[in-house]
Amino acid sequence: METRIVGSMRELARDDWNALLPDDNPFIRYEFLEALELGDCLKPYGWIPCHVAIHDGGRLVAAMPMYIKDNSYGEFVFDFSWAQAYQRYGRNYYPKLVVSVPYSPATGTRLLYEKKELVPALLDAAKQFAHARKLSSLHILFTPENQTALLESFGFQRRAGCQFHWTNNGYSSFDDFLATFTAEKRKKLKRERRHVVDAGVEIEIVHGHEATSEQWTTLHRFYTSTFDRLGGYATLSETFFRHLGATIGNQVVLIFARHSGRYVAAAFCMRSKTTLFGRHWGCDAQFNSLHFEACYYQGIDYCIRHGLKHFEPGAQGEHKVGRGFVPTLTWSAHWLADESFALAVADFLPRERRALDGYMQELATHLPFRKSV
Repeated sequence: METRIVGSMRELARDDWNALLPDDNPFIRYEFLEALELGDCLKPYGWIPCHVAIHDGGRLVAAMPMYIKDNSYGEFVFDFSWAQAYQRYGRNYYPKLVVSVPYSPATGTRLLYEKKELVPALLDAAKQFAHARKLSSLHILFTPENQTALLESFGFQRRAGCQFHWTNNGYSSFDDFLATFTAEKRKKLKRERRHVVDAGVEIEIVHGHEATSEQWTTLHRFYTSTFDRLGGYATLSETFFRHLGATIGNQVVLIFARHSGRYVAAAFCMRSKTTLFGRHWGCDAQFNSLHFEACYYQGIDYCIRHGLKHFEPGAQGEHKVGRGFVPTLTWSAHWLADESFALAVADFLPRERRALDGYMQELATHLPFRKSV
């Protein structure tokens, strides 16, 4: 058995990596992680690849997508207060280790293995690397419940977060979904959709393997325009998007909005066999409710038509609740090398969880569904 830390996905074989995946979640696929590297997307916020790879007889039998970080941007599990606490005591929180998919707040497998007995070797390799590099901690983000529990059994601390997810309860159409709303909420949502239709905006859905070169350029222009308008840095390059289209294009869903013969907005989504993942949006013209139509309603309609069970439209956004997206717990798992800070975090997390539970209970009172639903 040979354990290595590799500095690029290209040091590993695509088929070997993908063979370890338990499902077709697009973000953990070799092609997605490779696209981030090939598209030069990791450098702006300092995601330095140091993936764990365990080989047996030359064959990859376990792995983790791991990165060194000297900041907390692009992770969506916020630990800035932890870093500030370290600084107040004259210690360094950065650099740290993160096991996750950059810029992708989507729950999915993080520990890849043929046999569960290999998990200790994966975690030990990461911790040994952290000690050797004097890294403060190891954070495994957006873990599914089963892997979160597994990590707890190895001494990691569980942390809860909240997103807003939609579930397909066997709806036959969008109107069937709307029938579960109260009359007032149903009327409001229909009015928002009518605004888009009345403005003469047409929606076009294209899968990645169907997209033209012009459409990729248009999508990237809209994506970067959002950051130009709101601030921040557009980390994902056009090369990244095109690579996804060329390699796993059947898992890419592009939602374009057209008005008077030209594209005025676009949304970028990914999908698995069961779930649609909403990610990015941009526009160069303002139309009433077009953001809701392109980013939420078209996604719900797509799920119903294609038989997908879930729609995860991205991080944050309390406005999603009134549109049928339910507050949903997400998980991460954390190991801190400094025992005193590990104890402080252990004291903090239960209090944070109680506050989160109260927040989610309050949000649930604003769901649009009829009481009998």
